[in-house]
Formats: sequence, structure tokens, C-alpha cells
Amino acid sequence: MTARSNGECHSRRESSEVSDPSVHQLRLFVVLAEELHFRRAAARLFMTQPAFSQQIRAMERRLGLRLVERTSRVVELTPAGHALLPEARAVTDAMANLRQVAQARSREVSGRIVIGTLAAEPAMPHTQAILDELHKRHPKLTIETRNLNFINQYEALACGEVDIAFLRPPAPSHIQIQHLAEEPRIVCLPAGDPLAAEESLTLAHLSDRTMVTMPPESPQVWRDFWSINPRPGNVPVRFGPLAVDVEGVLHAIARRKAIGFLPASARDFYPRPGIVYRDVVDMPPCTMALTWFAENRDRPDISAVRQIARAVLQSQS
Repeated sequence: MTARSNGECHSRRESSEVSDPSVHQLRLFVVLAEELHFRRAAARLFMTQPAFSQQIRAMERRLGLRLVERTSRVVELTPAGHALLPEARAVTDAMANLRQVAQARSREVSGRIVIGTLAAEPAMPHTQAILDELHKRHPKLTIETRNLNFINQYEALACGEVDIAFLRPPAPSHIQIQHLAEEPRIVCLPAGDPLAAEESLTLAHLSDRTMVTMPPESPQVWRDFWSINPRPGNVPVRFGPLAVDVEGVLHAIARRKAIGFLPASARDFYPRPGIVYRDVVDMPPCTMALTWFAENRDRPDISAVRQIARAVLQSQS
């Protein structure tokens, strides 16, 4: 009776010493069950084999169970190991899900962001997709959009009037960009211009036409790009009436005062009486871009929009 009592006491003492394994140990056990090889399992988790083996033994001690049978060639799960494996997987899967939720919440951005747009950019598919995803991912972020023009488009970013903007490069050096799409440029002509009878033109055809003048407040690199200055052969550009936005460009052209170069999508977004659009076969294309002031690159709200833009582009490629 005394011996039986001592055995019972010893059994109760072992039972009381059982403790919970760590999630890390459970993860190691699951990998070992998949590999059935200590060296491969350790390598998969970027651990040394002795450290890996030590953690498995520590887990077995905590549970008071032998989970694996080890020989020089073979690793097998014991009946207890097979019984515990589904539970270990459930715990490690639950922890992985918990981390994903926590990471998503930590990336959630709140507050207010002002997004600038130029001309028809709000209607572009990439713009709409990015803004839709921004609303979805960051419901606590208040999003305000603001129309910009040729004068203030880049200055608004530098002075903080807008936080990020959908614009048409080239941009000055203090503005960083993320390209979103590319499209041809076309020429917009008065309907009565003799060249309007042609289906496509070259820059040489347009060399004697007067160009709409972009405002001097806009960057020189941007003005030169949209007037194609200099022209092939260094033909000087003739400049005429000033326009501060696309509507001003179209008004000057409809009054037969000048011509202008615009993105090809202007055909769809800006049909007007008195003007025609024609292809120009030797004119380089233009790009659409997400833009921000270089010093604000790592702000959480701007980083969030940039990340969403990359994700949208990848999904559309």
C-alpha cells in the first residue's frame, strides 16, 4: 500500500509539472512533422540543428510526452505526436491569422488627406481604382480631392495645399513620381485649319502653327515638354495666347488663335464644337503619374497611397 501511495504521489507530481509549450515550439514541431528530418526542418526555419533539437526536447518535457522517435536514419511521430499534431497546427494557424490582423490594423491610416487632380485625371481608370482601394483599406481616412491647374499643380504639393496628386509629368526635381500609365499625345486644331483634313500629321506639318502658351509659373521642363520645344531641326516655336488649364487651351483653339498638344484621352473627355483632334506620328507619348513632395515621401498617408498604387498596377498588369 505504501508503494502504491508513493507511485500515485510520483504520478501526481509529474502531472503537476506539465506546462504549456510556447507557440514557437509548436511551430517547430509542425515543421518537423512535415519534414520528418531534423536537419531539413532546422534549415527551413534558419536554425541550427542542435538548437532545433533542444526546443523539441524542451517541448516534450513541458508536455510530459514523447512526441517523436529518433534513430540515426529515421524520425517518426509517436502516437502522442500524431494526436497532438492537428492541435498544434490549429494554434500556429490561429497565431498567423492574429499577426495578419494586427499588422493590417497597425497599417490603418486615419486623419485627412488632400489629393490633387489635373483636368480629366479623376476619370482615369487607374485613378478611380486607386481611390476606391484607398477608401476600402483605410475607412478612417478622410479623403478630399482638389482640382489643380497648370500654375499651381506642383507648387500645391510643395506648399502643402495638397498632399499627393495625379498629374502629367515631367515634374521638377523636388517632386517625386510613380508612373501609372502611358498614352500617345495628339494635336488639337481649329476645325477650319487645312491640316484638319488629314488623318495623321508630323511635327514638321505643325512647325508654322502658333502654340498655346503655358503659364510661366509652371516648371520650364513641363512647358517645354507640352509644347515640344525644341522641335526637330531646332525649328523655333511660335507662342500665342496664354492658358492656365485645359479649358483655356480648348477655348483658344476654338477661337482659331492657336493649336495645342494634349493626351490622346482628350478625344473622349473634351469633345468640342470647332476643334478636331489628330494623331502626330513622331510625337513622344506622355505619362500619367502619382506625385508627391520629396520631403513627404515617408508620411504614413502618402506611403499608404503609394503602396496601393503599386498593388493596383500589379493587379492590372
